[in-house]
Amino acid sequence: MKIRLFTLSVVLSLPMHVFAQETIVHDPWVRATVSQQKATGAFMNITAKTDAHLTSVRSPLAEVVEIHQMTMEGEQMKMRAIANLALPAGKPVALQPGGYHLMLIGLNTQLKEGDTVPLTLTVKHTDGHQETLDISAPVLSISSEGPMSHRQ
Repeated sequence: MKIRLFTLSVVLSLPMHVFAQETIVHDPWVRATVSQQKATGAFMNITAKTDAHLTSVRSPLAEVVEIHQMTMEGEQMKMRAIANLALPAGKPVALQPGGYHLMLIGLNTQLKEGDTVPLTLTVKHTDGHQETLDISAPVLSISSEGPMSHRQ
């Protein structure tokens, strides 16, 4: 009994941020693919409570998941991978078509509307601690612009 009370007192004395989720993901979704298509985009809104960076993303359905940025260079839209994505404290960061997004590359299956895609996001906070978020993103139609376009 003494050991249990000691363990409980140690656990309760730890800082609460150890237990609290510091990063929230809203409205995740993935664009459906056609047969034999090997890449697609994933989109969402991410809000971190403290300054942080999205440093990596994994999915068992893709060989690689990269963080990408779309920018206009002259009159051409260019897409490039970036090492990480800044998540300023308390400010939602939109990953959306035509802007920041995730690219799932080397898909091992066709993604059909109504499926879900498991994603594991790694967020590194400026105080040095790392947070792992496991989310499930619904697959929306190829022509979708996001979850809001499907709501009545």
